[in-house]
Amino acid sequence: MTGLNGYLLLQFKRMVMKQLFLILLVSVTWASSAQTTIDGRVIDKKNGPVAGANVYLEGTYDGGSTNASGEFSFETMETGTQTLVVSMLGYEPHYEMGDVNFFSDLSISLVEAINSLTGVTLSAGTFEAGDNSKVSVLKPLDIVTTAGAVGDFVAALQTLPGTSTINEDGRLFVRGGAAGETQVFIDGLRVFQPFNATANNIPTRGRFSPFLFKGITFSTGGYSAEYGQALSSVLLLNSTDVPDQEKTDLNIMSVGTGIGHTEIWGDQSLTFNTQYINLTPYEALIPSTQGIRWNSPFESISGEMVFRSKGEKSMFKLYTNFNHSNLDIDQEDINFEDFVRFQLTNNNLYFNASYKHFFENEWTLTTGSSISWDSNDITVFDTDIDAHETAAHFKLKFRKTFTNRFNINFGAELFDIDYQETVNAPDESQFESGFDDRLFAGFVESDVFFSNDLAIKVGARLENTTVLDDFTFSPRISLAYKSSEKGQFSLAYGNFYQNPLNEILRFETNLISERTEHYILNYQYLNNGKTFRAEAYYKDYDNLVKFDTELPEFSSQFNNAGFGYATGLDVFWRDNKSIGNLDYWVSYSFLDTERDFRNFRERATPNFAPSHSFSLVTKYWVDKLKSQVGFSYQYGSGRPFDNPNTAGFFAEKTPAFHNLSFNWAYLIDQQKILYFSVNNVLGFNNVNDFQYANTPNMEGIFERRAIRPAADSFFFVGFFWTISTDKKSNQLNNL
Repeated sequence: MTGLNGYLLLQFKRMVMKQLFLILLVSVTWASSAQTTIDGRVIDKKNGPVAGANVYLEGTYDGGSTNASGEFSFETMETGTQTLVVSMLGYEPHYEMGDVNFFSDLSISLVEAINSLTGVTLSAGTFEAGDNSKVSVLKPLDIVTTAGAVGDFVAALQTLPGTSTINEDGRLFVRGGAAGETQVFIDGLRVFQPFNATANNIPTRGRFSPFLFKGITFSTGGYSAEYGQALSSVLLLNSTDVPDQEKTDLNIMSVGTGIGHTEIWGDQSLTFNTQYINLTPYEALIPSTQGIRWNSPFESISGEMVFRSKGEKSMFKLYTNFNHSNLDIDQEDINFEDFVRFQLTNNNLYFNASYKHFFENEWTLTTGSSISWDSNDITVFDTDIDAHETAAHFKLKFRKTFTNRFNINFGAELFDIDYQETVNAPDESQFESGFDDRLFAGFVESDVFFSNDLAIKVGARLENTTVLDDFTFSPRISLAYKSSEKGQFSLAYGNFYQNPLNEILRFETNLISERTEHYILNYQYLNNGKTFRAEAYYKDYDNLVKFDTELPEFSSQFNNAGFGYATGLDVFWRDNKSIGNLDYWVSYSFLDTERDFRNFRERATPNFAPSHSFSLVTKYWVDKLKSQVGFSYQYGSGRPFDNPNTAGFFAEKTPAFHNLSFNWAYLIDQQKILYFSVNNVLGFNNVNDFQYANTPNMEGIFERRAIRPAADSFFFVGFFWTISTDKKSNQLNNL
């Protein structure tokens, strides 16, 4: 019985094993038949394989990666509609949605992700200086270390291509445009009087200290639709958001003294500086020698302040600037035996408040306003002239970033200008002139990045000015193509309008806006401390104001019949890596321009437009001497002038302009600097222009005198001391 039971048990076990084997075999066969193979190939836009890309079904652990040939293959138990994800660093994520049975033999082309660091930039017509700009041609504030600039960043900008050095003026003249064709903005808001008031043939300076600004954008043409009322260019100054530490700056100079301080309270900070300038000691030591006598040398007191409050997603800034200056001089004039006395007192007050808020849905709101009061009290020929301008700018702007490939900016703004001038003649007669204008503007602009190699900026601006009762529409477009890893080409086109200047509008408002069209082709190469830029341009002027008297006056007849053109080539090279401790840049500009405007009797090249301009700026750090030594050389070909003794109109030219300047900054210790500079160290006898007599002499000849700088050279000595918490900060970058 026992044997039988054993036999039966053995047969039962065999049967169970067979059943288990059959079950296992069926299960394996069923599982194998339920799996789906997903495979394909991943390529880039040039049909090249993308190796190492992650390929997976969203929400599962099923996936794989591409091999060296860009191929992938994996199996899944998932069924039905699924989402296949392909991701790779440097590319946009790719999604395929559908039934898994169709995810076979796929060919997937990845789109390159937009890289803000290495991608193409829209840079036609623009120079930038700032920590956060990858297209900077200048370091933050290092433009004011340029020899001969003496802390005036406008003078240093004149070493860049596209600008002309007009030695007797000091303002920015860009690509054949007059000084009034360039506008200045701080944090996106207009500065109505950016330069100090001065007398004829005495160069002015900018009102602003460089160390309050984190970045500078200087557009020589083709600028954004966000800005208007500038036929030639705009200069954008961006104030510092958050200072790095508390510090105090003390200055003792051969022409005055100054003090600045930064205080920080958590997310709030306040920076101020004030400066007193008096040229009396300098004039006593080195008097002017060319056609000028100082009764009371130039004297000014000025100050700036910026308050910042940083929120979690917002930034508020309040900037203010004040300036009081006066001078009293006697100037030579060929039409008078005695010198002509000129007295000037200028007062300027400027406020600027801006607020920016960042919303979670990629919207950004920017709003702000600026207001300025400017007055000039002038006495010349015993005639008193009182000129007063009150001006304001209100702005609201929105920005929406939809993706890293597409964003849009749009906004509106209002400019309000009230200008009044009163002339009191010696015979007690009085003449009043002026105007009041409200200019409304709206703008929209979008950046579209098709790839890291191709981008476009498209925008437009609409303006209405009440003083002219005139509407203008300004389309603008800029295109950039990255031709290699380090180089790119850019194209830009735009219309630009500007109201006639105050000296015109105070007498005549029955006019229309002046207009230019800009065409720009740019190439830029950036590589390890080396920058090369070449830019060709053409500007077409129309509706320029003309009048039939020597200067605008009550009896003048005005019209918009003026026109002209400007074309040229600008070249820039900078290298701060090839030679240790040496930083240098070279600029060259060729300019061909003619215009018929103001009181011109025919089209001609104006006096402020030399055909050739050249600059070389060098800065060298001498470690053993703890010194930075700099040289800068500027050249300008002869400028046209009109000789009434000849039949030609603006047919003769002045001698070429030459200026070699030198500066030396010596670190007494880490925070104390002794600074010395001399402008025109070789004493070139530059001639700015010629003044001709109003009437001919007995021989029928119009006599003339050369208009030269008040002094051939200018010397400057200063001591700069910084007191900071880290005991390392100094003012070397501000010199």
